[in-house]
Amino acid sequence: MMKKNISPLNWPEPIVRVQSLSETCIDSIPERYIKPLTDRPSINSSSSSSDANNIPIIDLRGLLYHGDPDHPEARASTLRQISEACKEWGFFQIVNHGVSPDLMDMARETWRKFFHLPMELKQQYANSPKTYEGYGSRLGVEKGAILDWSDYYFLHYLPLSLKDYNKWPALPPSCREVFDEYGRELVKLCGRLMKVLSLNLELEEDFLQNGFGGEDIGACLRVNFYPKCPKPELTLGLSSHSDPGGMTLLLPDDQVAGLQVRKGDNWITVKPVPHAFIVNIGDQIQVLSNAIYKSVEHRVIVNSNKERVSLAFFYNPRGDIPIEPAKELVKEDKPALYTAMTFDEYRRFIRMKGPCGKSHVESLKSPR
Repeated sequence: MMKKNISPLNWPEPIVRVQSLSETCIDSIPERYIKPLTDRPSINSSSSSSDANNIPIIDLRGLLYHGDPDHPEARASTLRQISEACKEWGFFQIVNHGVSPDLMDMARETWRKFFHLPMELKQQYANSPKTYEGYGSRLGVEKGAILDWSDYYFLHYLPLSLKDYNKWPALPPSCREVFDEYGRELVKLCGRLMKVLSLNLELEEDFLQNGFGGEDIGACLRVNFYPKCPKPELTLGLSSHSDPGGMTLLLPDDQVAGLQVRKGDNWITVKPVPHAFIVNIGDQIQVLSNAIYKSVEHRVIVNSNKERVSLAFFYNPRGDIPIEPAKELVKEDKPALYTAMTFDEYRRFIRMKGPCGKSHVESLKSPR
């Protein structure tokens, strides 16, 4: 059982911005960014960008044809594709999802401009382990930990009680306005997907949403900035982990591949589709579905020639609701696999430890 740890107020060591290291490191990287041999991207990786080696790509237009006699199979086919992707991959890409391509481009490029502001302006938003909100360069507070080759910006969007515009960047001037609109559109899209996931579990369409707290859910954004790296074969932009929350919508950098998803013993490098979102199941939906849907390990590789910017939007349960397997999905031959825990408790544990594969959700398993 996890202990209820209180996050420290300060980082254990002075923070170094990876973007600054990228500008000064010519042919080497500091030792504390060098991963163990077994974790380096050159080991057991599949870098194929062929469609056969990509995560599923699903056209959401099929969801519009409910009861349409001209497209009798379209909706059922789309539901089936999403169900299979959730069970077999934990990841899929969606196109024709209803979010404006112009808004997607604007959101990504606005944040890219933020990371290219002078350091003294960005430092005004430096974060702490207490909430992680703001401009950051490490996850977890373990002293002497091997770090990832990335900087980030973390923001709360919902609930409104956590939404603090003072922690949102004032520059570029459009940043707050763009993110507000982007957040509204992604909350709506996540709501649609939650209904699909519930129906595919043979539950009422609002079941998962209600399990998250109904309209009173959590949502936040982490913008990832992966600077150029002179030794990409030695490090990772983000270590292997599964997402702790409910569902993630990732807007990738569609010019540079970087996300890798674990499939069996291999790492598959995802080939981004322009103006698609990458959707993945988080630990909380794995628990609610009693592991019918699975959160899957993923990581990020870096590039020696190009920087990358991606936007991860996390759709999460309300923090104080105990999350446990749905009673409708617990059977005599499939007992509840997990003990109940609130998302606040779970998140505190992860903030102490940083990304650690699937070990966090596995620690929730009920004793046999």
